[in-house]
Amino acid sequence: QVQLVESGGGSVQAGGSLRLSCAASRETYKRNCWGWSRQAPGKGREWVASISTGGGTTRYADSVKGRFTISQDNAKNTLDLQMNSLKPDDTAVYYCAAGLWYITRGCEFAYWGQGTQVTVSS
Repeated sequence: QVQLVESGGGSVQAGGSLRLSCAASRETYKRNCWGWSRQAPGKGREWVASISTGGGTTRYADSVKGRFTISQDNAKNTLDLQMNSLKPDDTAVYYCAAGLWYITRGCEFAYWGQGTQVTVSS
């Protein structure tokens, strides 16, 4: 199993920034992409962004495009999500996830971290 551990959550005022990190370990060969999803209180899980480990192809949800940037360090097996211009609607538990990349579907997540809370106040 791929093990994923997130860090970097916290509380910030609207308009502020936070950076989330994720470290992958164990059987990392089982994934060729990873990314982030989030779940707000009372809502379903929402995909946020993905990146392929090979070519570094990125995809973003429309709700975060232009504000969030996903990046990786393959040598260290780490993934980051830089979140700028945060809004109260970005408040959620953010999950690091990993899986396999499909041309038509992007990254299909199969492994999940425990999540880290991000709270944005107005």
